Amino acid sequence: MSRSFFRTYGFLSAMLLAIVLGCVLGALWPGATCLAPLGTIFINLMFCIVVPLVFCSLSSSIACMKSPKRAGRIMGTTLLVFIVTGLIAAVIMLFAMRLYPPVLEPWADAAAGAVDEQASVAQLLVNFFTVEDFAALLSRRAMLPLIVFSLLIGFGVNLSGGADCLTAKVLQDMTNCLLKVVSLISYYAPVAFFGFFASLVATYGAQITAAYGRAMLVYYPLCFVYALVAFPLYAYLGGKKEGVRVMRRHILRPAVTALGTCSSVATIPTNLEAAEDSGVPRDISDLVLPLGATMHMDGSCFSCVLKIAFLFGVFGIPFEGAGLIVKILLVFALLLALFFALRACRHSAPPPIAAGTNEERISYLSSLGWAVAPQPIETLSITLGETLEEPYLSYNALQLEQGFDLTRYCGKTLSRYTYVVTNYPDPARPCQLNLYVCDGVVAAGDLVCTGENGFVAGLAFPAG
Repeated sequence: MSRSFFRTYGFLSAMLLAIVLGCVLGALWPGATCLAPLGTIFINLMFCIVVPLVFCSLSSSIACMKSPKRAGRIMGTTLLVFIVTGLIAAVIMLFAMRLYPPVLEPWADAAAGAVDEQASVAQLLVNFFTVEDFAALLSRRAMLPLIVFSLLIGFGVNLSGGADCLTAKVLQDMTNCLLKVVSLISYYAPVAFFGFFASLVATYGAQITAAYGRAMLVYYPLCFVYALVAFPLYAYLGGKKEGVRVMRRHILRPAVTALGTCSSVATIPTNLEAAEDSGVPRDISDLVLPLGATMHMDGSCFSCVLKIAFLFGVFGIPFEGAGLIVKILLVFALLLALFFALRACRHSAPPPIAAGTNEERISYLSSLGWAVAPQPIETLSITLGETLEEPYLSYNALQLEQGFDLTRYCGKTLSRYTYVVTNYPDPARPCQLNLYVCDGVVAAGDLVCTGENGFVAGLAFPAG
């Protein structure tokens, strides 16, 4: 076995070997139940780290984003994609569990626990997003309220100075430190899994081994097929053929890291590097990747449905019926409609703004409230690459806020027209307007103010 293979798959192999050895030991030695604390230690350590990690990673990503409005739009689109793709994964597993149930016979010694009084819909909604006081946020059981609180803190820091604020820098440093702690805890995972599975098999015997075997026979092949089919499909819906090409070029290293660490959180640094290499704006990746690592995992959607079906079988509750199939089909149809609607919104271009002549360009600027010199002081031709690179990658973040998108013009030649502004609210500040035109329509634009404390802004006329 080569050293490179060991570096890549060594940890994953150790995990699988630990599970197999634990199952064997549990089957041969009933006293293996005493090894349960080995697994409990690992679980408790991860539960302790997840709360501060989620808070710091999400808050820092929002705090360092250049535009709160852009952060809101990115987060809204991200959550919609998370919900749609997660539900698609859940529906697929529902079909699989209906066709191939993990437990064929109820466990005779399985006793149902006491059922607590059900909460009202209003109370469930309150508990879903909020907790009674700050101390309750420190529990892993309040993960969604913690995420909501983290986002609010992030926006507050952003409005108080953004990335230059001391609080933002502290949050970033804390995130980096916590990720290192996660890596350290992960080294203990093989020992934990050995003890956990040994205790599990020793407690329930061959019955659980057979049931888990049937469950894993569905879960792992389905995850593999989903990754090969759904990921390229989502990439195509997001970026068509170019999206698929970029995904294939950059997915290997994050995928191998995920397999080796068995942790979505531990893959965040690798994913950030891959996103940067793929041309994804940093403010998008800094927000989307921590959110995805903590609250969006299609594999977890698979496993949640699998666990529900497993428990239904253990307690002898029917996981079937015509009504279930009808609901699955209706949900699946709704999800497809939502996804294609999202795709249409993603690729729909704003109404074209005619700018083929000087009169059309001045008229457009005038409609925004600007008065400019009758002729441009400079005209340049700029050819974009097949993919956006700096400085246009960062510049495009400003354009996205205005409804433009330079990625639509990759590989094309744009003409930049520069006009002197004659009605800027501060007469002492020299300002210019740049319009980028492609095929006779506005492709991008900006306001440039030079001199001391100069800046670059969008085309909107300043309020006040």
